[in-house]
Amino acid sequence: MAPFAESVAGPSAGPVGAPARRVAEAADPVAAFLDAHECGAPVALPTSGSTARPRVVVRSTESWTDSFPHVEALTGLDASSRVWVPGPLTSTMNLFAAVHARFLGAALVSRAEDTTHAVLTPSALDRALGPDLAGVVAIVAGDGLSPALHRRAGDAGVLVGHYYGAAELSFVAWGPHRDALRPFPGVDVQVRDGAIWVRSPYLCHGYDAAAGTGPLRFSEDGFATVGDRGRLVDGVLTVLGRDDAVTTAGETVRVADVEAVLRPPARGEVFVVGLPHPQLGAVLCVVLTDPSDLAPARARARDGLTGGERPRLWFHVPRLPLTAAGKVDRTQLVAELGAARRLS
Repeated sequence: MAPFAESVAGPSAGPVGAPARRVAEAADPVAAFLDAHECGAPVALPTSGSTARPRVVVRSTESWTDSFPHVEALTGLDASSRVWVPGPLTSTMNLFAAVHARFLGAALVSRAEDTTHAVLTPSALDRALGPDLAGVVAIVAGDGLSPALHRRAGDAGVLVGHYYGAAELSFVAWGPHRDALRPFPGVDVQVRDGAIWVRSPYLCHGYDAAAGTGPLRFSEDGFATVGDRGRLVDGVLTVLGRDDAVTTAGETVRVADVEAVLRPPARGEVFVVGLPHPQLGAVLCVVLTDPSDLAPARARARDGLTGGERPRLWFHVPRLPLTAAGKVDRTQLVAELGAARRLS
């Protein structure tokens, strides 16, 4: 592929002289967003801050509202819907859902038993599965939804739609689970040198400079990336996560590559982390939520991984620690492994 120029500058930041409104700080963030939309003002939204200090993303309100009709077509959401968003509105996926509901005139409800549409992270879906969600449409994001959890939800009568996106990019891909994602309507996706690049009407303008910069980069041809790695094969996008790496015995191992090998046969969740080691720098560890996954995962490791990629320790934890936004907290997971059940 021919070289392309990159910059941190995005699309035009909207009307000249219109300051970005920090709607998340308002008493009613949803009303504040809709008021900004009515006035044509951009908005400034914090990221979830799951891996670092939260950054502030600046975007037009149209970069959200233009995607509403596609979400409605994919989920059946309409003015008669009752939408349950149990997560905090400081998370952009939750604020987006609440804004969309109010924009449509749909009701926002506070209990699972009252809902027709629920917006959940995979961990929240796992906890909420039960009779109250039978017949409900669950819109799941924030982390990758495993095929196994998708099957369990289906067996419980839940209709699941899953999407991959980012605070900076908004929607990127949609599908039933993380192994069957295809580009969201209106989105062009490319994988360049292993990184996912996106061009769409839903991109943000960039970061609020006063709050610091982040991983977002733009190319001259209108594509943007936040550094997530992935593969695009026959129109199916596999997201491998950020370029998180562990250095063990002088070898740098990308944990997302190891997880991609180990996860396909798993019934539960599979996460790979590095534990500090005085001689090796770190040792690669696998954390399983279902101990019955140990044998198939170890077989995959023997057949598909070599050298430093092969995990040295295997642990079982019944529940994964989560950030306030409902994502798996890898830092806390490492801290808790001392109390976890060792499987090997």
